[in-house]
Amino acid sequence: MAGPATRLRSRSSLLTAHPARAVVLAFAVAVLVGAVLLSLPFAAEHGPSPGFVTALFTSTSAVCVTGLAVVDTGTYWSDFGEGVILALIQVGGFGIMTMASLLAVLISGRLRLRMQLTAQAETKSLGIGDVRRVLLGVAYTTLIVELAVGAVLSLRFRYGYGEGIGSAVYLGYFHAVSAFNNAGFGLHADNLTRYAQDPWVTLPVAAAVVLGGIGFPVLLELLRHRRRRRTTGRRSWSLHAKLTLITTALLLVVGTLLTCLLEWTNPDTLGPHTTSGKILDGFFHSAMSRTAGFNAVDIGALHASTLLMTCVLMFIGGGSAGTAGGIKVTTFAVLLAAIIAEVRGEPTSTVLGRRLAPHVLRQALTVALLGVGLVMGSTLVLLTLTEEPLEAVLFETVSAFATVGLSTGMTADLPTPGQLLLIVLMFVGRLGPITLVSALALRERTRRYDLPEERPVIG
Repeated sequence: MAGPATRLRSRSSLLTAHPARAVVLAFAVAVLVGAVLLSLPFAAEHGPSPGFVTALFTSTSAVCVTGLAVVDTGTYWSDFGEGVILALIQVGGFGIMTMASLLAVLISGRLRLRMQLTAQAETKSLGIGDVRRVLLGVAYTTLIVELAVGAVLSLRFRYGYGEGIGSAVYLGYFHAVSAFNNAGFGLHADNLTRYAQDPWVTLPVAAAVVLGGIGFPVLLELLRHRRRRRTTGRRSWSLHAKLTLITTALLLVVGTLLTCLLEWTNPDTLGPHTTSGKILDGFFHSAMSRTAGFNAVDIGALHASTLLMTCVLMFIGGGSAGTAGGIKVTTFAVLLAAIIAEVRGEPTSTVLGRRLAPHVLRQALTVALLGVGLVMGSTLVLLTLTEEPLEAVLFETVSAFATVGLSTGMTADLPTPGQLLLIVLMFVGRLGPITLVSALALRERTRRYDLPEERPVIG
């Protein structure tokens, strides 16, 4: 009969063999603790204690840094409730960056030992001995960005809008933390719409969102290569960093152009603004569609074509091991490279002078198709629970799965089963891609034989 020590070793080995389980368990515990705290009577500003579904939805949205809400954050919750939400956002964002980065370290180490890789620096920005550096680096990066953006926003709220010192600092740092962690929680009923034409508010928020969204491995590599260039004069980027930065920049530009093109004359969104104001709002919407969730225009007033374009940007998301959600820009870039190679008739997929390994293509395809299936299935269920139009339901579903937080305004009106479905979708969308890719990578093994080849008809 196994004793306590044997059972403890068995559980420890189970978590070591499947580290993604520990990540899921940790986030589930954080969500439940947050829900209990938000259910307390003094968590709400007025009236009775919040219902448990409301508390659970808000806690999940905060821990998964989504930003969807069934009640207005600034008026419904008390100072205690807002403090809990802010803490959950910080814990969720820091935990996501840390856990994803550490899983990347573990995966790279496992693959390196198993496959005898000798050029890990060419393909990975983190190594097996970097655990301490990951923890300190994530904490240092988070602190610096949030302090800097919070200071800029606080000064703007104080001297640009006449807020008191305490109120300006609170507003500034709440939105800075929410922005860097790609959460999208705001303290105004109209989110950031009142600051739509103010670049001193929208641009710092957008900068924090982009920095948090590209992922800690890329941020670490940017800092490391900047120091290396000063000493050696050379600059060499990993393929992951190149793909993340290039794809992020292209999607930001394309999103800005399409938003401006589709909404230029819409009287309820960009129409009344000046040319520079339209471009500013178009860029801000494009940046927020990368899973941040703040809005400077009324999302419910966007054209159906703009909603569809935004759904595509939200589904793609941001960088790996960052606070952004979605299937990630590297997944999109790998799939795009595979399509280009197939159209050209090339036997292998190449990107920026590098050949992509077959297992990378399989992982990207798996993540993307499972994401599509989850979004389509959830959209079908929500359509049976509400009378909202298809574009609004699809938008809400993609926003929850990609942990964006942008909303057409239907979330609060959903019945309880619909809100519970969004809770599951936020949790799975936040942790699903991380755990799935980790599981696929850790289960990778070499097969010592090949089956006979067959080619079924495609198309």
